[in-house]
Amino acid sequence: MIYLDNGATSYPKPAAVINASLNACKKFSFNSGRGGYSASVKTAEKIYSVREKVGSMFNYEPQNIAFTMNCTQALNMAIKGSVKRGDHVIISSLEHNAVWRVVNHLRNDGIIDYDIADFCFDNDETVSNFERLIRQNTSVIVCTAASNVFGVRFPIDRIGRLARKHRIRFIVDAAQAAGIISIDGVKDGIDILCAPGHKCLYGNMGTGFIAVQEKIFLETIIDGGTGSESTNPNQPDFLPDRLEAGTLNNCGILSLGAGIDFVNSIGMDKIFNHELRMTDILYNGLSRNENVFLYCPKPVKSVSAPIISFNYKDYSSEKTALLLAKYNIAVRAGLHCSPLAHKFFNTLDRGTVRLCPSVFTSARECEIFLNTLKKI
Repeated sequence: MIYLDNGATSYPKPAAVINASLNACKKFSFNSGRGGYSASVKTAEKIYSVREKVGSMFNYEPQNIAFTMNCTQALNMAIKGSVKRGDHVIISSLEHNAVWRVVNHLRNDGIIDYDIADFCFDNDETVSNFERLIRQNTSVIVCTAASNVFGVRFPIDRIGRLARKHRIRFIVDAAQAAGIISIDGVKDGIDILCAPGHKCLYGNMGTGFIAVQEKIFLETIIDGGTGSESTNPNQPDFLPDRLEAGTLNNCGILSLGAGIDFVNSIGMDKIFNHELRMTDILYNGLSRNENVFLYCPKPVKSVSAPIISFNYKDYSSEKTALLLAKYNIAVRAGLHCSPLAHKFFNTLDRGTVRLCPSVFTSARECEIFLNTLKKI
């Protein structure tokens, strides 16, 4: 199979990730830190080592890393835990439903109001679009680091400075960026970073994290056992316990740790450059096909993630994907859970076909895809 759906989940998984999962099942299937016996203690140490890896990669304190089942759960924790009745929130025009549906639900419940800041290929204009929407009661800005549909990137460092200037909490969805684009939580002014483990970090599905800067307090959306302060009827007020009710996904977390090791062993920049070369081949080939409709300029390192969206002939995006699947080529079609992005780029009626290479994608596979597309 030629797999170009890495924007959904990376495949294949590195051997080290698979081995870490199996090893976790054999040696670390114990509740971390909730038993005095050595196996529980060693498990806790292994879990903490992954917190350290996440913290080191994105510049957060290890104890402020809480593990989640995916980026969507992390974003729900971040947004719902940050707002109070009467607050105003700003999101971008390219947000995933993991953000849009959350703020829309909160507005429908009469808790908050929100506005949408338009993306622009001019970073100055993008930042201005956010700034114009700031009100006296604006408490949170939520922005994706890179669009999961069109690959365009936001200047999160500048938006972070804007938020800090106005004392607004800044939450970043790093679903398509964590692992290929350098993110520094402190330097970029990101109060809360949310990311999945199963995409660019090559961990298992069912993994993710929420990283929180010091002195940021979050209300909880899940309460329960933490193994700490068990006589307290309230959830602990310290991290990571406050955000980690219930038994952790040890196998997934340790696979995430192995995925981070894999990324570090190759180098984030080297991985990004490889994926960009693959998108370069794909984009050049698509642009020469008179039946192809492209919606963004060719991905460029400083302003794009290695993602391409297109449509073919007058086919629906789903039809194109279905025809490619007959040749054992895996792509994603439809709205990609991001109707805001499709509305912004005028593709809401048919969606797009999305191509996302990975470090394992070869130039030969890209050429096969391009030649196959001409046949359908």
